[in-house]
This record gives sequence, C-alpha cells and structure tokens, in this order.
Amino acid sequence: MWYKLGTTARHLTQNRTLGPANMDVQDTVMKPSDPLSANVDETPRPLPRISVMDYEAFTNRHLADLGQEEEDFQVCHWPIESWHSLDKRITGPEFECGGHRWRILLFPFGNSNGQPYDMVSVYLDYADNEDTPPGWHACAQFALVISNPNDPTLFSSSQAHHRFTAEEMDWGFTRFNEFRKLTTAVEPNTRPIIEDDKAVVSAYVRVLKDPTGVLWHNFINYDSKKETGYVGIKNQGATCYMNSLLQSLYFTNYFRRAVYQIPTEQDVPTESVAYALQRAFYLLQTSNQSVGTTELTKSFGWKSFDTFLQHDVQEFNRVLQEKLEEKMKGTAADGAISRLFVGKMKSFLRCVNVDYESSRAEDFYDIQLNVKGMANLEDSFANYIQTEMLEGDNKYHAEGYGLQDAEKGVIFEHFPPVLHLQLKRFEYDMMRDTMVKINDRHEFPLSIDLAPYVIDEKKGEPWVYRLHGVLVHSGDLHGGHYFALIKPEANSGWFRFDDDRVTRATLKEVLEDNFGGEVLPPLHMNKNQLSNTAPVRAMKRFTNAYMLVYIRESKIDEILRPITIEEIPAYVRERLEDERLQLEARRREREEQHLYLTVKIVTEEIFQRHQGFDIATLDDRSLRPTDVPTFRVMKNEPAISFKARLAQHFNLPPHLVRLWVLVNRQNKTIRPDAVMPENDPALTLDVVRERMASRQHDLRLFMELIHPTSLAMRHYDPDTPGNAIMVFLKYFDTSRQSLLGVSRMYVQRQMKVGDLVPTINELMRWPPSTHVKLYEEIKPGMIEVLKMKSTFQQSEIQDGDIICFQIELSEKDAADYEVQQLCSNPVQFYDMLQNQVHVLLKPRQPSETCSQEFEMTLNRKMTYDMLATKVGERLQHDPLKLRFTAANGPNGTPKTIFRRSANQTVSEIIHSSYLQGHASLLYYEFLDISIVELESKRSLRVFWMGAFNREEIQPHLFLMPKASYVHDLVEQLTQLVPMRPTGTQKMRIFETTAMGKQQRELSMHECINNLPDGMELFAEEIWPEELNLSEDEKVVQVCHFTKDVTRIHSVPFRFVIKRAERFADTKRRLQARLDIPDREFEKIRFALIQVTQYKLPTYLEDDDVIFDHKFSPDDVLGMDHIDKTGKYHRYTPNGVQDRGIRIRS
Repeated sequence: MWYKLGTTARHLTQNRTLGPANMDVQDTVMKPSDPLSANVDETPRPLPRISVMDYEAFTNRHLADLGQEEEDFQVCHWPIESWHSLDKRITGPEFECGGHRWRILLFPFGNSNGQPYDMVSVYLDYADNEDTPPGWHACAQFALVISNPNDPTLFSSSQAHHRFTAEEMDWGFTRFNEFRKLTTAVEPNTRPIIEDDKAVVSAYVRVLKDPTGVLWHNFINYDSKKETGYVGIKNQGATCYMNSLLQSLYFTNYFRRAVYQIPTEQDVPTESVAYALQRAFYLLQTSNQSVGTTELTKSFGWKSFDTFLQHDVQEFNRVLQEKLEEKMKGTAADGAISRLFVGKMKSFLRCVNVDYESSRAEDFYDIQLNVKGMANLEDSFANYIQTEMLEGDNKYHAEGYGLQDAEKGVIFEHFPPVLHLQLKRFEYDMMRDTMVKINDRHEFPLSIDLAPYVIDEKKGEPWVYRLHGVLVHSGDLHGGHYFALIKPEANSGWFRFDDDRVTRATLKEVLEDNFGGEVLPPLHMNKNQLSNTAPVRAMKRFTNAYMLVYIRESKIDEILRPITIEEIPAYVRERLEDERLQLEARRREREEQHLYLTVKIVTEEIFQRHQGFDIATLDDRSLRPTDVPTFRVMKNEPAISFKARLAQHFNLPPHLVRLWVLVNRQNKTIRPDAVMPENDPALTLDVVRERMASRQHDLRLFMELIHPTSLAMRHYDPDTPGNAIMVFLKYFDTSRQSLLGVSRMYVQRQMKVGDLVPTINELMRWPPSTHVKLYEEIKPGMIEVLKMKSTFQQSEIQDGDIICFQIELSEKDAADYEVQQLCSNPVQFYDMLQNQVHVLLKPRQPSETCSQEFEMTLNRKMTYDMLATKVGERLQHDPLKLRFTAANGPNGTPKTIFRRSANQTVSEIIHSSYLQGHASLLYYEFLDISIVELESKRSLRVFWMGAFNREEIQPHLFLMPKASYVHDLVEQLTQLVPMRPTGTQKMRIFETTAMGKQQRELSMHECINNLPDGMELFAEEIWPEELNLSEDEKVVQVCHFTKDVTRIHSVPFRFVIKRAERFADTKRRLQARLDIPDREFEKIRFALIQVTQYKLPTYLEDDDVIFDHKFSPDDVLGMDHIDKTGKYHRYTPNGVQDRGIRIRS
C-alpha cells in the first residue's frame, strides 16, 4: 500500500510546481532539502495510517498550524467515475467556506508543456460571481487530495496557503503527481490510487481571519494612506533607525505641536533641523505618498550616510532634542522637550549602621534597562533600582564615621509624561571580545504601574503608563531592519510603520512577536510531530523590541490631543503647497513626455559662429554643447505646420525656409542628410524622425534660408536639382588662428574642385588671383587636402560635407607660424581642436588671496611647465609657486597632488569624468616657496588643542626642512597659537595611539623626516601641575567615548590625580581643566577603562578614589558623552567605525 505523507508548503515548492493555473511551467528536477532537519534522526518511523475521511486526523497531520485564527473550515469531496473520459480542464462542485464560494480546478492530464498523461494538475479555484464585492480577498490554507474511492487511506496530497484576489483567483499544483504513479500500484501497496478509472478529488479548506488586511499580501500597488489613513517614510539607504523614531515622535502630538511653534520662517531646510522637521511632520500629516527625509539628514550636518551608522537611536534622539531645545529658547515652545521627556532620578549611598547618606539628583531623557536574565519589564525596573552592598574590603568611607557598611543604588524621583525605555539588546561579550545581540525573551505589558520604583514621597501619585510605541530591530548583529509599532491615538488600534509602508497590526504582532526568545510549536503538536512534519522548528527569534515608548495615563489626553491644520505655521503650508504644485507640474510633464518630441534647430548664424568639428557641437560630452534653439512639440504635429511656426518664430517668409534633417553618420559626425519633405500634409514630425533619423531620440534640423541671387546659389541649377550638392565652407584664418563657418554653398557634381576658388575669393572679397587651398573635414583626425582638378563626384563629396579653405602660404611663412607654436594649416588646427580639453580650475583651499574659479581650454600635449605657465598668466602668479591636485571622479573632492615632471603632459594630468560635466576638474593652490624647493621639505598638519582640550577646526600647516626637529616645529607653532599668560608657556606635540585612547608625546629631538607620511599631529599647552608632581600625585590618560570602548572620539589628554581625593572633587578639577559649563558637564559619565583585561568600563561614583587603582600602561580614565566633533572616522583604519550593527535597508 502506497501513500504520501503531507509536506509543508516550503518543501512542496521544491518537488511540486506551486502557483496559479495559468503559470508558464518548465519541467525541472529538484532535490528536496531541509537544512533545519540536518541533525534530526532520519530513520523512518511507522505512523498510523489515516483516512481522508478522518478530518481531524488528516488536518492535524497535513495542515500545519500557521499561527493565524481560523474563520471557517470545510471539506469537499468530488468523486470521479471515469478519469479517461474527462475533458482537459474541468471544475468540481462549488462549496462555501468563510463566506466565499470555492471549487476544485482539475487538469486530469496535466497543465504543463509536457507530454499528455505526464502529470496531473490540481488547483483550488475561487468561484467568482456577481455578488463578489470589488477589492475582495480571502486568505486560505488548503490541502488538495486524490484518493482511492474504495480505500480512503490510499491518497496523494499537497498543501499550500495563499491570498486569493481578483488577480490570483486560483492556486495549486501544476505538477501535483505523475499520472503513471497514480494509476499503478507502488510497493508495498497492492492497489493504485486511481483504480478502475475512478478516484475521489478532495479539498480541505481553512479560511483564516485577516484582522490587519495584509495577511500574505504582495504589496503591489498598496496604498498606505487609503488602507490606514497614515503614510510612511522613504528608506534612504543608511538612515536605519531614524524612520521608526521619527514616526514615534510625530505621533507624540505634544512634541509635534512644540516643533511647529519654533519660528523658522527665514531658515533653509537643509541647514535647519527644526525647519526640516516641521516640513517632514507637515507632509506626514497631509501627504498621500510616503515622505522623504533628505533635507532632515542634511540638516544634521552629517556629511555621509555612514555617519548615521556611528550612532544608535538613543544618540540620534538626544542630538535631535538638543538641536531643537537650542532653537526653542525664547520661543513659545521653550522648555517643551524637558517637560515632555525629562525625568529625575537620585543616586545614593546609605550607611546601614549609622545615620549617613550621600545622594545626588540627575535628569534623564531615557532609561536603559537590562534584558539578559530579566523575564519582563517589571524585573528590569526592579533590577535597575536594586541596591548593592558595600561591605568587607569594599566598605564605604563615610565622612565623620569612617569605614561603614553601606548600600548603593538609584531611585526615581519622578518619571516624565513620555517615557523612553531603551532595552539593552546589544551588549559587549567579554568572553568573545565583541558586541552581541541579546535575543532572550523579555515581556512588556500594555500598561505598567511604576509607583514601586519612585521615592516614598511620590508613591501616592498615579504612575500608571500605557504603551504607545514599540521600536523593533529584526536581524542579528551584522545586519537587519528597523520598524515601529505605534498606537497613534488613545483609543485607536495599532499600526506597523515599516519605512514607506503602513499596515494595521494585531496585539500579537505588538507584544508576543517582539518579546524575543524561542519560537514555540503549536500547543497540539508533540515532539515527534515537530521533528517530522511541522513547518516551524524551535529557534531564537531575531525580531524583538529594542525601545519602548510609554505615556503617563493621566497626561495622555493632553499629549495626544489632535493637531489641526491651523496650528501649522502658514509659511510652512504655503511653501510646501507651492512645491507640491511644482512637483505635480513636473510629474504631468514626465507622464506626457511620450507625447512630445524635442526639436533642435541649427541656423546659418550658429554655423558661422561655431569653431570646432561639424556645423555645431551637439553630442560630444567632452565639449560644451552649442546653444541652439530648442522646441518641445507634439509628436503628431504635421511637419508643414511646424515649418510655418518656425518661420514665424524667426520672422522669415515660409517659402524661403528649407529644413534639412541632421543625422549621425557612421563615422560619428553630424551632418545634414536630406531635405524634410513638404509634399505630404499628413507627415508628422515623429514620422520624419523615425524615417530619416531613427538613431536619435530627438529631431535635429538645419534651417536653410534660400536667396536665389546669393553667391551660395550661384552654381545651383533649378532645372537639375538632383545634380546639386550642398556643402559647408569654413575659413581657417592663420593670422587669427581661428576656424569659423562662412556659408553653405551649392556645387554641381561634375564641377571641378578648383572651380569653387573664384566663388570663394568673391565671397571673401579677396583679389581674384588669390591662391586658395581646400581641405575636406571628413571626421576628427581625418582632414584631407582636396585635388583641384578632381570633380566633386570623384572626391566623393555629398550633401552636408564640410570644405575648409585657407590662403595658401609659402613654405617660409608656414615655417614661421610653426616656430611660434602656431598652426599653419587646417590639419594642424583640427589636431589642436581634437586635443583640446576644457579644465575647471578651483582653489584647493579658498582664501582671500586664492579664491578665483575659472575655466581654461588647454591642449592635451602641453607639458606640466606649460600648464603652470598658462595658469600663472591667468592668475598673475609665479608658475613655480603653483601646485596642482587631481579631483576624485565620483565626487570631485581633491585626490592626488601632482609632482612636477618634465615629461608629464596635460593628458596624463587631466582625467575627464562624465560626472564632472564637460570640463575636467583640477585644483590649484598658491605656494609660499618654489615647488622645486618644496620637494626637499616635509609638509606637516598640526591640530591645536589649547589648554582646554578643544580642537581647532582647521589644522596649522607647516613646511619643514626634512632635517629639522620637533623643537623647530614647536618654535614655529608658538608664534601662531594663543597661550595663557598665567600658564606654563610650554607645549607638547603628540600623536594619538591605542585607537584614540592615549597620547604618545614626541621627543623635542625627534627628526621631522622620521615621522610617517600623513601623520596626524596634535599640540596642547602643558598644565603647571604636570611639571611639579609630588609623591601624592600621578598623571593618567583621559579619553572620550560613547557608551562602549569601541566608540572612541575626540582627542585624549593628560590629567593629574591626587591621593585620597574623592572623585567628586576630581570631577570639579576636571571641569575646570576642560572649562565645560555645568549643564553640559552634568551629562558626562566617567569610567575606568581597562583595555588589556577586556573588562566593561567601570563607572565611577562621587565617593570613589581612583588614585588607589593600580594603573597599568593601557588603563585610562574615560569620559562617556555624545560625540559632537563630526570626525567619526578618525580612529578607524578603513574610514568607517565598526559599530557592530550594519543595517541593510
């Protein structure tokens, strides 16, 4: 007896072609594989035989629990009495399930391109009828079965699930099973499934509820605004977590209202965070499409998207709030952020046996809670305020009481109305010496009472908070995705904001799906089923919450009060409405682009002003294009009508205008080819382009103005127009070194080339005896002398060809021109044109004396010295005191400094780039000394830190002899930087080591030439206490970091610590040493960093005495605060700091 066990939809797509009935199928052979079962015992286990008629048993085995709530379940059996007499395509009886009509769609002999009787194809088909509402969908899980009518335990089945819509009304299996296997008994079975040409085709259908409306949705043409009333935010690639945080802040209406109250009327969105945020919020409130945040990211001043990867959501939020708080000062919104997000906690040390307590209150904007080892949010809060006992060797020194047993901890004085909780999903693993993601299960409630965690005096107040937002990270340490689940209104449902897509969400999606931990099997499944047939194995969830937003219940109405359009500043609305109208106009123009054609007109005047190849520059990207009249016309406009409009535009009689179609010849030149027909009134411009210039996207025309009595028409015979050739004449003026168009000219095919000379002399008003030499401009690099005695036909001259002429020079005159490096004939001049390059020169470091930006036309064969001379003449500067730097192609930033070389040419210096436009970019700079002398010296960059560890924006640049020493550098720097009159007047030169954690001071006698190229140097004023150390003092290194020791920033400095000094006093001296205001200094946390022992930073309390710590050479004191320098890549070898998490957006 043969039967096939049920498989999951995942496996069935590997051995059976799953899809709609009209899917184009190719026969393939694929080996089923299940990597999740690699370690499972594959020994077949005897399973009890089940019957297709035993609905419960069949469903438990073959329809896996997908975790969705069932709406209805029905089974349909369709007996087949004579299989071979069936049509190629038939449908079974209709049945109802979940309010929808269904039927089985059967192809008895296959629905593929294979041979007849090769396969059987079976599908579940939605039976559409007139009552089906528009926009309907049904989510169904189903199994399709063919069984023996006499023995229902003999069957073949396949299972799937699908979202049925008007576009996809059937779904099933094109390769359900081979026909021969169904009609023959397969060992150990003694009977076939299709027996005596009879069988039963069954459908098990489970219609599932779709509370969000997007179950198994493909999101093609999905409209977030229409479906949910909200819009998303576009993913810009590296903005990561920003979109989810912005949605959370946007739906905090009190915050949004405060942002709108900031006066920004004169601001520029890319430079003002407040104005950019106002614009983004307004668009989120009014737009029907997803909103971009390019202006907002630029307004932060973070130059690249990599910069966003250097921060996490907490830092980004703090930087955003600080910028807004600064802008809110003195306005109606002043203090709004503090009132909304700032709470207060108290750190304390309390003696157990004596009445002594030391405490300090501090503000907080968010709370970081442990996840590891914590079952839920209540456990995390309890852990946060859990006290630590200081006893034994770790007793606390209480002033006036000596060493005492004490408890150390924190307690909350009050929580803010909007509470941001950071769940510590990413932690440093000391064993593995790396950051890891914590995917442990951690539950959080819809409502939480925080009264147990506040001081006793405040416990009587209502501290109930309701969940407002869940920010989620899906993925592992090295990549993933961020999205937000938000409840926009107090009584609304939940929504998922996933970049530009917004969908409804269930409570399960908000809570259970984001707790983390293991994915558990359905309750009814036992262990044997899990290892053999279940589609889901027990594994860690990589999607879990990392930030929670709670709102105080007593304040929720005030915080979420709706915002009306009238509360938005009028100028924001007006500007964005104007921009919307402009975008709409451009959109319509793009949509209608296929109806229009661009027509470019080259006139005789344009040809006469043109100096270069062809009759105008139209396609050469390396040259500036010729400015020609351009018209946007309807493709179906008649050619005759356009000619009339063109004549009217140029104020010309229409009968004197003739239009020639310009074409791209195979030799890459652009020439007139034929006259545009005028005898067909129905001929349209698009047809003209397709028939006469099909290789071009636009239509280019030369407009000829016909004067029968002009010299151009002298050789034109109206009786034999087919024998005439229209050519263009250019004159090479040796004295002016110019090559300009003169006129078009008609010649006869049988005319000799020399017969054109008298006409040229008359045209140029030269004496008739003037000797003229003629050349043909065939293409760049091919300029040939024409033979005077040959006919134009023999010379292969055709319509649109260009003939260049010059007054013939004697050998002596030609030699004189060439001695002066001038061109003596058109061949040389064309060669010069071909080697021309347009260069845009910019100052590398603009200043008052070096600010000129200009374009020059150079020759690629010029040497370095010729280039310097040419630029020096333009700038009126000594060419030997100029230095040039190449530009990086993609972004145009300075790249490589060129060394002066006798053999180097402009062709080797200039690298044309399509991204830089028609002109190649080259940077120049003025030197104080000759470039010859420069090569014998070393260039140094030194950043001055002063006495207060504040880095100047621009470094000091020095050009030192290679044989000089560090003390020579100090002498020069002393003349440039301010030193404190009351200070030591001594200076230290140092580099940073240990990835920015320490200084290495350079010896005053160290040779400059021994310093590595590109070495970044720093200088600081030495403090007096460093020079007069006592036995009770020692110097330690101090570094700056953010949260973990892998994220070092700013520049380290040295500091003197004292024996028996409480850290509270040490901090006061540190504040004076750094000259930091109180408000900013309060945000800094201090920690002891022991790098070699791979320990986490040990955060210090006011009563700690760090002098007692035995400092190893690598131990440093760390200052934990947000990086505001903007120099995020300073301590990373590849320019991007390893933050652990990389977001593939």
